[in-house]
Amino acid sequence: MKNVNCQISLLLRRVSFLIPECGILSKELKNLVMETGPYYFVKNLPLHELITQEFINTFVKKGSCYALTHNTNIDEDNTVALLPNGKLILSLDKDTYEETGLQGRPSQYSGRKVMKFIVSIDLMDLSFNPNSKKCERVSWSFKEKKPLKFDFLLAWHHTGAEESTMMSYFSNYRIQELQPKIALSTVTELQCPVLRSGALRGEPEAACSAPELLDWLGAVFSRADLTNEPHSFVSTYCCPQPSTVVARAYLCTITGFILPEKICLLLEQLCHYFDEPKLAPWVTLSVQGFADSPVSWRENEHGFRKGGEHLYNFVIFNNQDYWLQMAVGANDDCPP
Repeated sequence: MKNVNCQISLLLRRVSFLIPECGILSKELKNLVMETGPYYFVKNLPLHELITQEFINTFVKKGSCYALTHNTNIDEDNTVALLPNGKLILSLDKDTYEETGLQGRPSQYSGRKVMKFIVSIDLMDLSFNPNSKKCERVSWSFKEKKPLKFDFLLAWHHTGAEESTMMSYFSNYRIQELQPKIALSTVTELQCPVLRSGALRGEPEAACSAPELLDWLGAVFSRADLTNEPHSFVSTYCCPQPSTVVARAYLCTITGFILPEKICLLLEQLCHYFDEPKLAPWVTLSVQGFADSPVSWRENEHGFRKGGEHLYNFVIFNNQDYWLQMAVGANDDCPP
């Protein structure tokens, strides 16, 4: 598991884990869950604030800085994301793109009539060349030519001792410090699919397949009724076969603007879950990205149309084997 990259999807809104045959979380795992935040919400933040030398030097160069426009629809609105590598990604409608005067490319999901354009700005390059024509043009575009303002979600991961905070840095704007929403629960008498780590495709009457597991997890995390009762008009889905009933399972869901670095810590702790013998044959960690993010995997362009999903799921077995499942909607490149 050491070589697994937890940052394959960067802008994350929800993480859930399920531990069969578990009623109480370990102290270490519960502490990690409770320390997932904070993140920040800034109202009407001018885009040019994210390209200043001060912002780049304070946050981008001294850790992993993430930003995403809030309450914007990727297929209809202008959306912006800041990635931890210093790339500022703009998904702009045709009129806005032309008004900025910046160089970009047509969205690969535009169809015959191009209505969206993608602009990528390397903040590290702007920082190293502050007097370049490119830097001057970007600054002029955001400050004078086409001033843009958005509501932003922001998060910052840093390992240094410096106490620079986004609350103080953006104190001239309406900024809130937020904590992720945490839902912890114990599910009793849960019917779980039988899995074998070496049988991704499943085995007749012996083990369920990886796609069957992913469908089942979606139902469990959605709290769907899995009994398949004839009078149910909501869901007729039931657990795939073969299955087994566990006396109790621990379910945790964290929702907010979640740092990939926090996901890595959770995954590492879940891997240590089997350091001592456990009744559970496996545990899962599922991560979902923002549906209206302009990127999905790494810097790959993201679309919505009918879905907007991009997610991945780890299944960690008690023998330390693991599965990694990755899924995207129709308007996305295949995951790396």
